[in-house]
Amino acid sequence: MDTTSSTKLVFVIGAPRSGTTMLERMLSAHSHIQGGPEPHLLTPLAHLGVWDNVDKAPYDHVLAAQAQRGFVAQLPRGEEDYWDACRAYCDVLYNRYTQAKGSKPYCLDKTPAYALVLPFITRIYPDASFIVLTRHPLAIFSSYANSFFNGDYQVAHDYNPIIERYVPALASFLNRGLSNTFHLRYEELVREPELWFERICAHIGVPYEADAVNYGNKREEQQAKGLGDPIGVAQHTRPTTASVKKWVAELATDNAKLVLAQKMIAAVNPDDLAVIGYPVDALWQPLEEADGGVERPKPPKLTRYRLERGLIIRLRAFAQHSQWFHRALSRLRLMCNVLLRE
Repeated sequence: MDTTSSTKLVFVIGAPRSGTTMLERMLSAHSHIQGGPEPHLLTPLAHLGVWDNVDKAPYDHVLAAQAQRGFVAQLPRGEEDYWDACRAYCDVLYNRYTQAKGSKPYCLDKTPAYALVLPFITRIYPDASFIVLTRHPLAIFSSYANSFFNGDYQVAHDYNPIIERYVPALASFLNRGLSNTFHLRYEELVREPELWFERICAHIGVPYEADAVNYGNKREEQQAKGLGDPIGVAQHTRPTTASVKKWVAELATDNAKLVLAQKMIAAVNPDDLAVIGYPVDALWQPLEEADGGVERPKPPKLTRYRLERGLIIRLRAFAQHSQWFHRALSRLRLMCNVLLRE
């Protein structure tokens, strides 16, 4: 059975706020690689019911999953026919996307949510190149909280406990030791970008192009901004170490954040932390070295993006706990649907 896409695929895998957008921009600046916005092609496929279920869907997903499994079981080759169908769907979109962009031989997909469905993705694309980028877990969470929740750790954690979700998933994938997987740490990449980019190119099988490290000078188009867009990458033209230890100042000067951080790390298997490159005995070392010699960081600058994001998060939480507000929004949605109907 041929499981190779006509377009060679590269997946950049990592948790949100782990530097994957920066790495995507470096790789997209390469003459052989076509990157772009996060397509999320594989996440919905992974939860249609044959591989895994969703917790909630706008249809009876439990019965749908049961029906799909029964249907797939009667195909000539069973699940293999299903994998072929999923692959064919993605191949058409990946191939036509690269054709529209100039037909580069490699297509890059950087969608952080893929880290949570990696066993599914490797069934669809076992021959793809996987670049796994990990970052200090507390640096990730600090960036996540400051980027989307105005620095409120508790609200950010309540909304999405990304450390507890992504560390086990990434560790499980790395433990498989697949030959088509390349693992590097964010801190190493930003300190020696040329060295690590050359190694990444060798892993993918493309010639090393040093100029791609200066991705900001070669960015040909600006992607439309959305509510999931990164904050910070656009401010730089190449990797920088500026944000490597930002989390240290926050935890060193805010005990509530430190306590929550300790709880998050305690909830993760120490073996998983070691696998992704941050063993417990070294994880807290930057904070211990600070020893109180840091100043409280300035609050993140209030931008239109942060204002919009914060407003949506709080309105959503209010809607979930207020019946009258939920009903009002439902009526408003109905009115909008009527007004916008062609």
